[in-house]
This record gives sequence, C-alpha cells and structure tokens, in this order.
Amino acid sequence: MDTYLSVEIGGTKQQVALGHADGTLIKTITGKPALSQGAADILSWLKTNIDELLSRPDTATAEVKKIFVGFGGPLESSTGTVLSSLQVSGWNDFPLKDWFERTFSLPTVVLNDTVAGGFGELEFGAGQDSTNFFYTNIGTGIGGSVFLNRTYYDGLGTGAAYLGNTWIPDWTSEHPGAVTKVENICAGPAIVARLNRKNYVPASSVLSTISAKITSFDLQKAVEQKDTFACLELDRIAESFSIALANFLALYSVDTIAIGGGIANIGDPLFSRIRKFTERYAFIANKKRYKIQQSRFKDSAVLVGGLAASKYYPPV
Repeated sequence: MDTYLSVEIGGTKQQVALGHADGTLIKTITGKPALSQGAADILSWLKTNIDELLSRPDTATAEVKKIFVGFGGPLESSTGTVLSSLQVSGWNDFPLKDWFERTFSLPTVVLNDTVAGGFGELEFGAGQDSTNFFYTNIGTGIGGSVFLNRTYYDGLGTGAAYLGNTWIPDWTSEHPGAVTKVENICAGPAIVARLNRKNYVPASSVLSTISAKITSFDLQKAVEQKDTFACLELDRIAESFSIALANFLALYSVDTIAIGGGIANIGDPLFSRIRKFTERYAFIANKKRYKIQQSRFKDSAVLVGGLAASKYYPPV
C-alpha cells in the first residue's frame, strides 16, 4: 500500500506522520515548539522532525509517494501559497508547497488544516455516510470545510466555509448590539483569556480557587462538577457557536456536521448544548434534518485527513 507523509501546521501544535491511504498512521511525531520567530521556528521544527521520521530504522524503508500538508490559515489552493496565519507571524505570502518540494524533493499538496480534517472525516469518520458534509473545529482557531455531493467546495480557490470568521452577537461587550467573530468568543485562546480576565470568574465558582492560569480543561472539570458559573459559560460558548452553525445550515443544508479541535474534546457537555441551541435556531427547512457529531479522529484529524486526501490527489 502506498505510503504518504502527512503534516499538520497549527497555531500551537505541529505534527508529522507517515501513513497509508486507508488512514492508518504508522508513526507520528508531535511538538509545540516555541514560536519566538514565528513561522521560522515551525519550519525549523518540521525540517528536523521530518528528517528524523524518514531516517528512523522502523520507517526508513518506506517509499513516500507524496506529502500532504494541512496548514492553519487561508491559502491559495492552486499554488500552495499561504496568504496569512491568524495566529503565527511570518507566514504572509509564503510559498509553502515550494518550500516542501525543495526541502524534501517530494511532490506536495497543501490544504487548509480544517479541509484536511474534513477529508479524513468524510472518508473514514463522521461523514462516511453523508452526502453533503461540513467539518469544523474549535481549537486555537475555528475553520471549516464543506463537501457538496461529497466534493470539496473551494470557493474562489482560497477556501470557503471559514466559520470562525463569521459574525455573531457579542455578549462579552458592554455595548448593546455589538457583534464579533465566532473565533473571538469560542476559540480556545479567547475562552482562556476571558476566564483569566480580572474579576471575570466570580468568587462563588470553583474556578476562582485555581491559582495558576485557568485553562479550558479546568472549565470542563468545573462543568462536570455542576459549577453554576462554568455551566453558564459553556452555555454561552455553545449558543454562540450554534448561531453560526444554524446560519451555515440555512445556506448549505448539509446533512451532517462534524466538530473537532481541542475544545471539542470537552465532549458531551459541549455537544449536548450545541445540539440543543442549533436546533433552537435552525431554519424550519433544516430542523431535525441534520446531525451533529464529534470528530472521530480528534487530535489526529488533520493527519488522517492528509492520508484520505491521497484519493483525490493521487501520485502522478
């Protein structure tokens, strides 16, 4: 079976893996390098760890056919040129496909990371039985990929369905009628920043007893303990995200939505709320005609998606 190199370039986490077209991961290396120099630090980490992966005794005999890269940001699909990163400096107009092909002498396909994750879920996960499918993630950022009649929709050639950059009411603002982007409410960094804002967490909450930086994992644990403030906070996050999902459903009428990313790892406490609020806001043509599922592959979604994409971008 053909072997591929699959790469995830995120705003926080970086991953490289060898695997097969059936979605099987042979060996994975994961890291969170310091990003004092932004993109340069990530490129250095990739070079070091891909060289190591390809030279390991247990993987060196693999004949890699192609590299698939899932990049966390908008890009020009035809050239594999990054337009920008919304989290990491140094990526503007960067020729990422060319860099990979020059550095490793292998043909390379560059996709948005959420698009790669979408391919994985479409082929092997939550979207296997779907005709019109939407994959999104709640992590460092919030992206999206839509597959109509199981065909990826790329918009104008720079991606589409960037759910995190759609607009919703801003309940964090003191100004009536304020709006903001979904990422500014629901993405991991936004949640953590809000929880650590002075006087945001009330003294009555178990979260107020945490002396270190409050994390999304702490929020999850507090919800599991039925903490009143934590449950209200998760309600607000889920409702904001669900407004965006209901708007998306009204436009595309997909039958299945899958959600991945680190915040999605909260699991049922989050998903039960998202399902409730999405159905509340859904247009009548969509009500009860869709399902919302957690990503099957979770933190490996982008890597598995790179392997799945080999079906659509076969070796030449």
